[in-house]
Amino acid sequence: MTCPYCKGSTRVVNSRPVEEGKAIKRRRECISCSKRFSSYERMSLGDLRVVKRNGSKERYSRHKIEAGLRKALEKRPISEDLFQKLLLDIENDLFGLEKDTVSSEQVGRIVLSRLQKADKVGYLRFASVYRNFKSPKAFQKEIQKLSKT
Repeated sequence: MTCPYCKGSTRVVNSRPVEEGKAIKRRRECISCSKRFSSYERMSLGDLRVVKRNGSKERYSRHKIEAGLRKALEKRPISEDLFQKLLLDIENDLFGLEKDTVSSEQVGRIVLSRLQKADKVGYLRFASVYRNFKSPKAFQKEIQKLSKT
């Protein structure tokens, strides 16, 4: 791996499992400039395809889910550790389906089910985009559903 600072070669100083053994955190040091940084090695869902609402297929992207979660949980009292665990749980749920192709609706339902347990406001924010709320009444209905659970 190259150094993000000077683009020189690096060596691994320390490695440890993280995310319940689903990833490895490696502490690296640049041989040229001696700066240190961390890298992560994660399980890949590389062959998973997502079928979008319009019927097109695209490769699963962890970054898309992460961006959506970050937007939904923006300015919410969620630690980075809890956020990463939430993201890992969502990926584990997707991987657990043992399918090559999943619909974007399935992905959205999994994200919503995990968000509902983690943060109700984040759940509402995500649901408003995912379900395309058009009016305040849609929010009210969703809040009533949340209150019952």
